[in-house]
Amino acid sequence: MHLPRRALPPALMALACLAPVGAALAQSVAGPSPVAPPPAEASGAWRRCAVLSDDPSARLACFDQWAGQQAWQAPAAAASAAATEPLPQALPAEVPSPPLPPRRIEVVVRNEGCRNPQYSDLSRFWELESGSDCGTFSFRGYRPLTVSVATGSNVNRQPHSDAAEHSATTATDYRRTENRIQLSVRTKLAQGLLTHDHATLRDSLWFGYTQQSYWQLFSPQISRPFRTTDHEPEVVYVYPTTADLPWGWRLRYSGIGLVHQSNGQSLPLSRSWNRTYLMGGMELGQRWIVNARVWQRIPESRSNDDNPGISDYVGRAEVQTFWNVNPDHTLGATVRHNLHRSGQGSVRLEWLQTLGTGLGGGKSNLRLHTQLFSGYGDSMIDYNRQRTVFSVGLSLVDF
Repeated sequence: MHLPRRALPPALMALACLAPVGAALAQSVAGPSPVAPPPAEASGAWRRCAVLSDDPSARLACFDQWAGQQAWQAPAAAASAAATEPLPQALPAEVPSPPLPPRRIEVVVRNEGCRNPQYSDLSRFWELESGSDCGTFSFRGYRPLTVSVATGSNVNRQPHSDAAEHSATTATDYRRTENRIQLSVRTKLAQGLLTHDHATLRDSLWFGYTQQSYWQLFSPQISRPFRTTDHEPEVVYVYPTTADLPWGWRLRYSGIGLVHQSNGQSLPLSRSWNRTYLMGGMELGQRWIVNARVWQRIPESRSNDDNPGISDYVGRAEVQTFWNVNPDHTLGATVRHNLHRSGQGSVRLEWLQTLGTGLGGGKSNLRLHTQLFSGYGDSMIDYNRQRTVFSVGLSLVDF
């Protein structure tokens, strides 16, 4: 006999569906099972929720419980998978590296030679020491390379000489204002000739050349000629010393030289002479420099003498003094004397002001150069003519 199937109340049906879900939830709270639930059991719970179509609320609650069960099972499965994954092997202990050898630190000292400011001006100019040496056969400045405008108290329009046929027959309309150009270079031919056994001092043999021109730049009516150009080649031997003098002065060098000077002209304007000289220089710190020369003219026959008595006019000795007022300003004075009672000679006063900085950021070699000359021998053509000349220009010194 078959009894009729009666529908269960919705509440009882929900409890019936939730029974297995609650058991699974309790198991998840208690701890993950070492063995994950079989997929068939999870599928059956899903089907029991799907048949509750008559009561939407119970059906929704059943699915919510089933979804919660799946969320609790996920970490359990992950933990189970992590438990079954083999543990990584321990890394081998780090082997200590052998100690590095000590490093050798080398200090490179920049050798500036004749540009090294730790040496004095005279030491760098004549390269008196091994630390201020710039080697042989390199070109350096000698006297200042100058371009200036010069105005004279007078100008020699008709030069004359006591030698026969050495006086101009006509006058040229030169102007008193002209352009003055001076070129001067030198090179060291040899060194260590007599001081090769010394630890630091270096003697040297030099060749120098100086050319000075007066250009009538402001005389277009006579086609701006060069009024005169003097050529002065010379050979100089310099011997270094370190003798102490009174009041803190030091004698730094002595030397001997042979010089020829001429204007390269033909008669009647030819002027020339040859002389030998002795020289020396001393300094007081970095502020004062004194150079001195005394010379003797090499005699010539009367027929070859272009300028008789030139030593009586130009002089037989000179003293040159420079005072470094500060790093940017230098004052100089050069006095020539004929060492005779007539007292002829000349005086040259100079002011040099540094302009700008050098390539390496140091002191520039360019100067604003102001000069005042008075006396005889400003040029060979004027050896026996007294004049006063004021000039202002630019000079490049000791390059």
